[in-house]
Amino acid sequence: MLTILFDGIAYGMVLFVLACGLAVTLGLMNFVNLAHGAFAMAGGYVTAVLMNRYGVPFLATLPLAFIVPAIMGLVLERSLYRQLYARSHLDQVLFSIGLVFMAVAAVDYAMGSQQQLIQLPSWLQGRVEVLGIQVGLYRSFIIAICGVLVVALQLILSRTRFGIRLRAAVDDPRVARGLGINVSMIFAATFAVGSGLAGLGGALGAEILGLDPTFPLKFMIYFLIVVTVGGTTSITGPFLASLILGIADVAGKYYVPSLGAFVIYTLMIVVLILRPQGLFARAR
Repeated sequence: MLTILFDGIAYGMVLFVLACGLAVTLGLMNFVNLAHGAFAMAGGYVTAVLMNRYGVPFLATLPLAFIVPAIMGLVLERSLYRQLYARSHLDQVLFSIGLVFMAVAAVDYAMGSQQQLIQLPSWLQGRVEVLGIQVGLYRSFIIAICGVLVVALQLILSRTRFGIRLRAAVDDPRVARGLGINVSMIFAATFAVGSGLAGLGGALGAEILGLDPTFPLKFMIYFLIVVTVGGTTSITGPFLASLILGIADVAGKYYVPSLGAFVIYTLMIVVLILRPQGLFARAR
């Protein structure tokens, strides 16, 4: 039971890193970017290509798995996404869905449709027993990395000048510009960081979730569930929602494998009925 709990926490941490960028763009910037999974896939493929073709160590690929999707996100934000900030959510959904299918087709053409395998270093393989719990080394590594990210993101958004300027730019862009805040650059930097975090999540989750060209389509619903259940008013909500969903998914697949992922879909439906604004968000 405790081993399942531990694996569920690790899975939830991966979901959070994958989804937190969407939580930021949707919750703070009020922009629906369903192509978020494409940036996660890009980070996973950066790691896979560097390791399998060029022999780059796993840890050395992680910064690039963040940087490359962040640059892609910045370029797309400056050229395409910024044109849709004032448009309806339906326009944003249709546009980003189109980007998802374009990304899937491009990766399938360039890399093939087979699943990409990543060989972890020996010190991240296997399990050790701690207080009677079978602890996976790689999952422990993921929990540590994601824990640091959670604290860092919360501090940046709540305690730094950048976080204050971002909230001001979202609440009233006109007043923010009058106060000398470069709203355009704030949004661009936020979008780039969110895309980079998705790429890092894709790299960290490639060994657990699998990686192929359909990755953005397979896990799009998971990102939306995390944001829906946790709410979009803070980082804490999606983080706690990711843990709950990760534990529920792992436990459900272990105890009732015939239901598969149906457990977390049921959980989402119950949450939406009882608290449409999310478990950890205030009602508006």
